[in-house]
Amino acid sequence: MKTLLALSCAAVLAFGLGCDQSKSSSGHGHGGHHHEPPHGGTAIDLGNEEAHLEFVLDAAAGKLTCYVLKPHMSGFQRITQETLELAATVAGKPEMLTLTAVANAATGEKAGDTSQFEAQADWLKTAKSFDAELKKIGVRGKDYTALKFNFPKGSADAGVHK
Repeated sequence: MKTLLALSCAAVLAFGLGCDQSKSSSGHGHGGHHHEPPHGGTAIDLGNEEAHLEFVLDAAAGKLTCYVLKPHMSGFQRITQETLELAATVAGKPEMLTLTAVANAATGEKAGDTSQFEAQADWLKTAKSFDAELKKIGVRGKDYTALKFNFPKGSADAGVHK
């Protein structure tokens, strides 16, 4: 039992150090430092691993969901905003989306204290790709403005994980 515990601790420590070492030695986003978005969506790095956003499209429902995630996508990060404004360009046509906070009774999340936002629009049912700009989001004491990305590609300038 002690051997199993020691091996488990060593594995956890090695994983944690390995992640930090690859970040410092290779630079984030280059040379293989990579975290998979938990829902398989388009993930955007805020700052230098300070937080992430993950955008997930449900085309059949015409719904776009944004999850706010902690550094290294290690879990959900609640924020106080109740809406997120997204300006999109779809096939040359401008579209606006207001993603609203989603309450979750299982986690106790509610508007003003949540990590999930959603919007529905008919154009989302047929849009395979679009350019977008998130107007403003406040996460972990910092405001991020004019975050530009392509869905589903992401954006190299924003430090996006693909």
